[in-house]
Amino acid sequence: MRRHGWSGHTPASDEEAIDRILDAVDLLVERGKPVRVTEVARILGVSRPTVYRYFPGTEALLAGSRVRSADGFMERFAEHVRGLHDPVAALVEGVAFAVESLAGDPQIHQVLTARVNDSPALPFASELASAFGRSMLRRYDVDWTRHGYDDVALDEVGELCIRTFHSLVVDPGDHVGDRMALRRFIAGWLAPAIHYRQTTRTVETLESFAAAKPARRTDNSA
Repeated sequence: MRRHGWSGHTPASDEEAIDRILDAVDLLVERGKPVRVTEVARILGVSRPTVYRYFPGTEALLAGSRVRSADGFMERFAEHVRGLHDPVAALVEGVAFAVESLAGDPQIHQVLTARVNDSPALPFASELASAFGRSMLRRYDVDWTRHGYDDVALDEVGELCIRTFHSLVVDPGDHVGDRMALRRFIAGWLAPAIHYRQTTRTVETLESFAAAKPARRTDNSA
């Protein structure tokens, strides 16, 4: 995160930066003023490129505000996945719930298909997507550390979830509308990735174990 501006109060993380940007959006909406990147930047004491680093434009700002506050989505999400401790089950159900809750929302569709300077905004690779993914993952009742997920691994699985969500919201096909078919489809993409991470951790543990043990010599002289 860039360390300048912010009226002398630099955010401690990308998540805090995004929250403060969205707070500025909410303030403009409450005052009945149009939401513009220039106005958001002015309120926060940052440059427009700083805001663009997190949000590709006005529609993305409005969509981000909507995701954070509309109908208490984050709270409903946390309540919905409560009690799921298996990482595969939790992630599949979480993505399915997000798709069912947000598919068809025009502002969400707008931010997922936004273009900046005639190039795709790549929402699944942005700081916004990473921060959103981390925020969602923290709401699961999954012991990520016990299952071998450090911060880097969590960012990777978060990106996989965002990419899956992006694909299904932009082009839902026949999956949205059939709850079980949707979950089977998502599991087909996410489950192998999660199991691969767990398998890799098991192999690394065995390699470390074997390296610490002296090799057994076979006596073939008999």
